[in-house]
Amino acid sequence: MSMHEELSGSEQIEMSVVQQRLLTVADDVGHILIRGAFSSNIKERRDCSTAVFGATGNLVAQADHMPIHIGSLLWGVRALLNRYGSDGFEDGEAFVMNDPYLAGGTHLPDISIITPVFIDRKNCFFVGNIAHHADVGGPTPGSVSGNSPTIFHEGIRIPPIRIARKGHVDHDLINLITQNTRNPIEGALDLQNQIGANERGCILLNEVVQDHGLQNIQRAETSIIKYTKHRIQNEVNKLPNGEFTATRFLDDDGRDSEPVTLKVKAIIDGGHLTFDFTGSGNQAGGAVNLSNSSLEATVAYAVKSLLAPDVPGNSGLFESINTILPEKSIVNPVSPAAVAARAVTSNRLAGAIFDAIGQALPKEKRMGSSNDSTSLIVLAGFNPETGESFVYPESIGGGAGARFLADGMDAVHVHTVNSTNLPIEVLELEYPLRCNEYSLVVDSGGPGRTRGGLGIAREICAVDVECSLTIRSDGHLFAAPGTDGGKSGSTTKIFHKCKNKNSTELRSKSTLTLKPGESVRVETLGGGGLGSPEQRNSKFIKRDLADGKITAEAAKINYNI
Repeated sequence: MSMHEELSGSEQIEMSVVQQRLLTVADDVGHILIRGAFSSNIKERRDCSTAVFGATGNLVAQADHMPIHIGSLLWGVRALLNRYGSDGFEDGEAFVMNDPYLAGGTHLPDISIITPVFIDRKNCFFVGNIAHHADVGGPTPGSVSGNSPTIFHEGIRIPPIRIARKGHVDHDLINLITQNTRNPIEGALDLQNQIGANERGCILLNEVVQDHGLQNIQRAETSIIKYTKHRIQNEVNKLPNGEFTATRFLDDDGRDSEPVTLKVKAIIDGGHLTFDFTGSGNQAGGAVNLSNSSLEATVAYAVKSLLAPDVPGNSGLFESINTILPEKSIVNPVSPAAVAARAVTSNRLAGAIFDAIGQALPKEKRMGSSNDSTSLIVLAGFNPETGESFVYPESIGGGAGARFLADGMDAVHVHTVNSTNLPIEVLELEYPLRCNEYSLVVDSGGPGRTRGGLGIAREICAVDVECSLTIRSDGHLFAAPGTDGGKSGSTTKIFHKCKNKNSTELRSKSTLTLKPGESVRVETLGGGGLGSPEQRNSKFIKRDLADGKITAEAAKINYNI
């Protein structure tokens, strides 16, 4: 029996209306969070997420921002309930947290604010937001170094703790947190904005209760979560039973130069879906370990994307999936393992899950692998115009995998990292930096009947200042594979360019200093192709040549034209 068959017509309508109202609350909190932000990483790149939870901690609605944040906010509410109990909250409170081991965070720069929502003096909901702060301290600017040996090297650790009482913000606590960062003023303003965005969410949730009644909403919450769980199970039922294995690799673990294995076995058995990660690498010595909440978010994102993209994102996603995790592994680390570069592993693991489930999907639903390496650079130094230090972080997208009926998209973020780019105008206005080039990487898309998307070339110059440069990247050794005869795309390359135009290729996880006039150039990988290149329509090859996406030499080698 399907979920809809269990509900009456009026209950189905009620569930849908309430689900949309709650999602609208999460969306509105997100709009306020972004519009009111001071950091370009939040207001421009939108590296943030918002969600609404029930009183027992179930995720009910999450806005479409960053998939990797799905697990963090959910785990944060769980941590709050475990720490204070269901009756341990008062109206007007808000809580701050970021720690992966103490508060279910993803990594330390992602700071969450979670606020209990009271209706008639009873805690009935939580509204939460999470935002990536440009810096949270530690020895490396940006707090995202790939070679950190432990979490103690990654910045300030914040367990669940009250940051507001009776509607009054604890400015002493904000000062304590932000004075441990390189951007104390920006950080303090962004934390206050996060608190304020949640306050608006509390008002909106009260309005929803006034319109629909608390009991009706709580009944709909249960139905919404059951609906998502049943939808996923129904989609799994359509897949053939069997075990489907995929393996991907990280270039290194941030400290050791040996590649790291990411292995997943998707087990489909009578409508039940289990992911077994046995065979994945041991806990990393560097910062590429995947925090527990990030692992859960990665799996949920992949399943939702592949099986039911339109299903509401809530706790039902997690209830429909089982996982087997080897102890003290890169996908199941223990404290104090470093996790600052967890996005690298999350994205590459999502690619492995796509590869595994793809084997059970019809051919027309398969795609080539994407740019699942999440190249991030951080430039930091002193800005003479403002008289303050600056930290500029940016993750750079690449090419998406080819699809059955279309080429992969060029220059996009994929999988669990869904931030936008930072416009050149904002970059050059807010930082003492200049963008020398922003373009597509020619010939980077994997050849195939449909071609992989092209990667991004972005070159940034330290104009008149000396900057520290942190690189947290991957995909320098392992390209995005093609599917069904398609070929791999290019690999990522990052160069240090001196004033005399000499350049040096850099490792995927490294730090150095840019002198005035020097630049860093990033060329991200392209997506994998799909189908044999011999089957590509000649008119599409000619179009790519005319658009400058492939060279004549590549056309001859890959397509015999």
